[in-house]
Amino acid sequence: MQTRRLKADEQGILEAADRIRSGDLVAFPTETVYGLGASVYDAAAVQAIFAAKGRPGDNPLIAHVLGIRDAQALGEWTPLAQTLAEAFWPGPLTLIVKRRPQVSSVVSAGLPTIALRAPSHPVARALIAAAGVPIAAPSANRSGRPSPTTADHVMEDLGGIIPLVLDGGASEVGLESTVVDATSEIPLVLRPGAVTPEMLATVAGECRVAEAVMRQLREGEYAPSPGMRHKHYAPKARMTLVEGSGDEVAAALTALTANAPNTWALALADIIPQGAGPQWRSLGRDAGEAAHNLFYLLREADHQGVKRIYVQALRRDGMGLAVMNRLARAAGFDIKTARELLQGQHDKKGNTE
Repeated sequence: MQTRRLKADEQGILEAADRIRSGDLVAFPTETVYGLGASVYDAAAVQAIFAAKGRPGDNPLIAHVLGIRDAQALGEWTPLAQTLAEAFWPGPLTLIVKRRPQVSSVVSAGLPTIALRAPSHPVARALIAAAGVPIAAPSANRSGRPSPTTADHVMEDLGGIIPLVLDGGASEVGLESTVVDATSEIPLVLRPGAVTPEMLATVAGECRVAEAVMRQLREGEYAPSPGMRHKHYAPKARMTLVEGSGDEVAAALTALTANAPNTWALALADIIPQGAGPQWRSLGRDAGEAAHNLFYLLREADHQGVKRIYVQALRRDGMGLAVMNRLARAAGFDIKTARELLQGQHDKKGNTE
């Protein structure tokens, strides 16, 4: 199959909408990452998303809608969902509610719930409107790979597999949406993102974060949200997250990358040493910039043939929690302290002397 790449102008959006209505798959930009979409009412097309991505069948998709009215047709709306949608839609927030019977269980990976989001990206909204149906869409990448934030990334993973990519430039946020269980009275964050727990608590009065956000699910454990069960976001290189103070992490990353070919250090700009070599890459000045840059850097590491990556661990609050969730899953939860890594380097050096 030849994959066409169209500019996300009026003509391109109309052609993409025709494809959606005809049962084809279309990759399109959102403010978070690029999505791979099909009509939520076309079970065969939704199943084709799983096949194109190599996505496990127990990993639910998100249904993209224009607003609350469309969402209510797909899920059993709750007062909490109404409160959060009024505050954060359109935007990078996905709400989980009970799925209505007319929606195929394929969208929800067989679960009784459905994940719903109203994106704010003008191209995504224009595509949903032109197609006239909600669009089921996970990220437009091969399963397990870093999520795509540009059309180039989509072409790398899905070129020759899907018929059409709408090119709308780089995604603004750079991480997937926050996913919140809105079936009860208190929001429960299942996947952190740009709408932080602190922001949710401001609107809802309080907010909880699922324990599984920063750990692997146990065998047979219920996974109600995308991005919870399987290894995600991973580059080809082995990754380790490094915890500690800025000075400790800088010292550890310096020691770990010295004379180490095909090894990178990723860190916030303020701890990167002056005159640092090309093995250092900046995540940005803060967690927000790190979110925007992360997947781009992981894909760049693949392009450069990097075999080993050490990454500064961020604070697990605000946007830092979202970045750490993605990093931890990309690294297979390989998280070490700077002190133990430095001790390991010292011991290794001592054994060779």
